[in-house]
Amino acid sequence: MPTEVISEEKEKSKQRILKSATKLFAQKGFDGVGIREICKDANVNICMISYFWGGKEGLYQGILDDLVEKQIEYAKTFWDFDVDLKTLSKKEQVNLLFTLLENAVDLLYGGFISHDLMRFLIQEQQQQRTELTSPMFTYLRKVTAAIFDKDENDKDIIFKSVFIMSQINSPLVLSAFSLKLLNQKEFSEQDKEIIKNNVKLYIKTILKEGGINV
Repeated sequence: MPTEVISEEKEKSKQRILKSATKLFAQKGFDGVGIREICKDANVNICMISYFWGGKEGLYQGILDDLVEKQIEYAKTFWDFDVDLKTLSKKEQVNLLFTLLENAVDLLYGGFISHDLMRFLIQEQQQQRTELTSPMFTYLRKVTAAIFDKDENDKDIIFKSVFIMSQINSPLVLSAFSLKLLNQKEFSEQDKEIIKNNVKLYIKTILKEGGINV
């Protein structure tokens, strides 16, 4: 069955719904928001939610799916999905890790994650209503495993990957606190470079502790 081509107008309505739903779910939680409220905020007909997602549960998952899809599209601009990481030299693997770091910071602090979306994601982590996956974290885990010659399901690799990602995410997760201290409304280009340098320093430390000198 051929895939239906979505008109430009419907795509705009879809994006407005996702934006409104993200904001309202972040503010009130899943149970505190109704379909009609979301549609009123997005200024769309209520049938559009059924058209795209079937209902509120599908819309909730749709926010996560949209995030994953955009991450994958972005990753395609710098990541070779076909490369066998184990065939690369240690230097190439480490360079790939730093490339991932650079692009992750550029993406996350370049407006990709709104304050509403971050609140939504934190809420989702606490409630675990649906399965939440992150392509960026998946790639980070794979390359970290390759660097340390371990399986990506090894506990040490999982924790190393989580700690690296938390180093990247922390200022964004604590954005209200961080920006208040900085006396700014948004993160600047200089802030992104400082975040990158701090994460690089952390990565170099765990590489050195693991006996990896490149």
